[in-house]
Amino acid sequence: MWNSINQILANIDNFVWGVPLMVIILFGGILLTVRLGLLQIRKLPLALKWMVKNEEEAEGEITSFAALCTALSATIGTGNIVGVATAVCAGGPGALFWMVITAFFGMATKYSEGLLAVKYRVIGEDGHSLGGPFYYIEQGMGKSWKWLAKLFAFFGVCVGLFGIGTFSQVNGISSAVNGFFDANNEHCVNIPFLGEYSWSVVIASLILAVCVALVLIGGVKRIASVSQVVVPFMAIIYVLFVAVLVIANITRVPAAFKIIVQAAFSPRAITGGAVGSMLVAMQKGVARGIFSNEAGLGSAPIAAAAAQTNEPVRQGLVSMTGTFIDTIVICTLTGLSIVITGAWQVEGLEGVSVTTYAFQNGLPFPAQVSSFVLMLCLVFFAFTTILGWDYYSERCLEYLSGGNMKHVKIYRWIYILAVFIGPYMTVSAVWTIADIFNGLMALPNMIALFALSGVVVKETKSFFERHNNEKL
Repeated sequence: MWNSINQILANIDNFVWGVPLMVIILFGGILLTVRLGLLQIRKLPLALKWMVKNEEEAEGEITSFAALCTALSATIGTGNIVGVATAVCAGGPGALFWMVITAFFGMATKYSEGLLAVKYRVIGEDGHSLGGPFYYIEQGMGKSWKWLAKLFAFFGVCVGLFGIGTFSQVNGISSAVNGFFDANNEHCVNIPFLGEYSWSVVIASLILAVCVALVLIGGVKRIASVSQVVVPFMAIIYVLFVAVLVIANITRVPAAFKIIVQAAFSPRAITGGAVGSMLVAMQKGVARGIFSNEAGLGSAPIAAAAAQTNEPVRQGLVSMTGTFIDTIVICTLTGLSIVITGAWQVEGLEGVSVTTYAFQNGLPFPAQVSSFVLMLCLVFFAFTTILGWDYYSERCLEYLSGGNMKHVKIYRWIYILAVFIGPYMTVSAVWTIADIFNGLMALPNMIALFALSGVVVKETKSFFERHNNEKL
C-alpha cells in the first residue's frame, strides 16, 4: 500500500516539476526580460550598489539588505552544494550552462516579484508589513482573484508544514555532521520508538532545535538580524574556498568551460551518451536553476515586502541580486569545481559525495580540512533555509487567518518541534508532498506576473525617468 502511495506522489511530483511548469517559468522570465529591455544587464551595477545602501526614512520593518538576506537565507541551501552535483551527474556538465541561462532570465522575474511585493504591500500602524503574491494578486488583479491569492498562501503554509524548510534541511545537517564525526556509526544510542542513532545525530538535533527556537521566537526582526550576519558570512566563506580550488587548478579552467558549453548542446560528444541528450541536460539545468534561486515560485517577494523602502523599483533591483548571487555565482562555482576535478565522472558517487570529492581532490589542503569546510557550509546553508521558510510560511498563514497572530505563534512552535524531530523522520512521502506544494506555489504567482507585467514596465519606466532627471 505504502509503495503505491509513494509511487502516486512521485508521479504527481514529476508532473508538477515537469516540462510544463519549467516552460511557464522560463517563458515568464524571457517575456519580462524583453519587456524590461534587458534590465538585468543594464541595471546590475546599480542593483549591487543599492544592495548594501539602505534607504533612509522609509516605511517597512527591516532594511533592504536584511530583506535580501532573509530571502537568500531560504534560497541558499543544500541545493547549492548537493543539488548542483545531482544536476551535473544526471544531465552532464551542460546542465550548468542551462542553469546559468535560467538564472539570467530569472533575474527579471525576481525583479518583478520584488517590485510588486512593495507596491501592493500592507503596512499597519505598528510598522508591521505584510505582502507578497497573495497581496499583489488580490490588490493588483482585483478582489475577484482573492481565491487565487488564498490558494498561493495555502500552498505556502503546506510547504512549511510538510517540511521543505524542516525535515529535509535538518536531515541534511544531521547527515553532514554524522558523516564527519561518526561516519561508521560507532557511537550510538537507542531512542525509544525511533530506533538506534549516532550520538552525533542526537546532539546535532538538540543544538539545532535550540538555536532555531531562539531565533524564531524573536520574529522577523531577529530572523533578519541573524540572516544578515550568517548569510554573507557563509556565502563569502564558501566562495573563497571554491575560488581557491579554481585558482589551484587554473590550467584546467579553459577546458572545463569548453566541456560545459559543448555538453550543453551535444552532451553525447562529451559523455559518450552516458547522460542522454541535450534535452536531458537542459531539463536538469533549468529545473535546478529554478529550484535553487526560486525565481517565479513567489517566496522571495514575501521577504521583500518587509523592506524599508518607498520605491518598489529600488527593492525590485535589490531582490534581483539574490538570483545573481545564488545561482550565477554560488551554483556556477560549485558546478565548475565538480567539472574541473572530474568528480561527476567518478562511479558510485552521488549528492554531497560528489562535491566532497571535488573539495578533497581540488583544494590544496588535507582531505579532512576540506571535508570539515564543506560540512560547515552545509550546516549553515541548511540552518538559514530553516529560518527563511518559517518566515515565509508564517506570513502565508497570517494572510489566510486574517491576521490572527495566535495561529501564527502556535504554528511557530509546531515548526520548532518539526526541526527537533527532523533527523528521525525518514518518510520519503513527506518530502515528496512538500516538493509538490513548493511547485504548486509557482502557478498562482506566475499568473499574477503575466497579468501585472504591464504594471512592472510602467513602474520601471516612471522610476528611471525620475531618477535620471534628479541626476541632471
